[in-house]
Amino acid sequence: MTATPTAGAAPPQHVHKEDMIPDADRRRALMGSAVGSTIEWYDYFLYGTMSATVFGTMFFPTSDPVVSQLLALTSFALAFLIRPFGGVIFSHIGDRIGRKKTLAFTLGLMGFSTVAMGLLPTYESIGLWAPILLTLLRLLQGVALGGEWGGGVLLAVEYSPRHRRGFFGAVPQTGAVLGLALGNAITGFLSMIFDEETFLSYGWRIPFVLSIVLVFVGMYIRNRVDETPSFRKVLAGKKEKKVPIVETFRTHWREVLIAIGTKVIETSTFFLYATFTISYLVGHGYSRTTVLTIVLIASVLAFPMMLFFGALSDRIGRKKVFVGGTIAIMLYIVPYFWMLNHESSWVAFLAILIGLGVIWPTYGAMIGTVLAEAFPADIRYTGMSLGYQLGAALVGGPMPLIATALLAAYGGSYVPVALFIIACGAVSLLAMAFTKDRTGVDLDD
Repeated sequence: MTATPTAGAAPPQHVHKEDMIPDADRRRALMGSAVGSTIEWYDYFLYGTMSATVFGTMFFPTSDPVVSQLLALTSFALAFLIRPFGGVIFSHIGDRIGRKKTLAFTLGLMGFSTVAMGLLPTYESIGLWAPILLTLLRLLQGVALGGEWGGGVLLAVEYSPRHRRGFFGAVPQTGAVLGLALGNAITGFLSMIFDEETFLSYGWRIPFVLSIVLVFVGMYIRNRVDETPSFRKVLAGKKEKKVPIVETFRTHWREVLIAIGTKVIETSTFFLYATFTISYLVGHGYSRTTVLTIVLIASVLAFPMMLFFGALSDRIGRKKVFVGGTIAIMLYIVPYFWMLNHESSWVAFLAILIGLGVIWPTYGAMIGTVLAEAFPADIRYTGMSLGYQLGAALVGGPMPLIATALLAAYGGSYVPVALFIIACGAVSLLAMAFTKDRTGVDLDD
């Protein structure tokens, strides 16, 4: 007869601790991570969509439409500069008192700033205060997302079994495309049912105010999730650091630099599709509804593709998937712009579908897991947030502004913009060359 294990006995040596978490707990963590991430990105990208189509005339009016557009995109980019500070502030809390409490605060802060935007008077009503207050609220969004991203990813990754960590890490990353899709769906629907005058009068405000409903839903779901297993181990061993950022820079500064470089291609190409392409096509005569619908469909396709590539990375390794996708976008970027300039909605649709729906998910699905695997649990929130948000601040936020400026400087030629994306890919390939692939290894070893 086989002896029955006694209560409290240690598990067999072949059973990994990461595999002992109940499946119900994993499912709740995944749901909380995915829903919260989607809401945060919906709020954040909504501003990007409106800055590409509405805010230039409503909040930054000038005699030159290009200048108004640049001012609106500048306000969009400013939030990326503040995101690292949000990452430092909230990751410090997350590495000290836990992921769960931190995520509740970041979600509430994002919801408040987004709803306030929807209620804000325009330049015509309050003059210069309109762009000032809008920009301040945008900065609050940046602070909130700076703290949200790392916690949202860790909620999934630190609950994952080691052999499915790529898939679990891809789930919160899908919040980016789902949030973008949700924002574009609502904005596109309102653009169809309202004429231009009504949309500019109050129609654009509706998606911002609706955020309050989504925030309450996200709060309810996340409140049902316990603290992550990795952080519970940190607390049990009394290993939490007093000042995690100091420890991060002292012992893991190389990993932070690698994380920044890894982030470059993911963030530059996402905002190429999510923000710059919208203003680019509208400026070339496409209707706002058409462009938003195209990006919406591509975003929906990106969702299953991210889950697929996340699962694929569990089988063949993170680096192979990430590097393959990076090389693919470097080869595709020139044909992408050539297709956008074909003056055909169907060709533009195909271009965005391939870029955002198929190629971007290869590395977009990987970024959270790769960065989480690079740091130990006691500084993981801080290290990955710092690298991710600094990379976004250096390239992601300014990307639409840089691309617009390059177009203006080179007579509308897209070649300099394509070369910029290729350079971003080269930086990320260099960073990945120094990245250790920890596929299949216990997360907290």
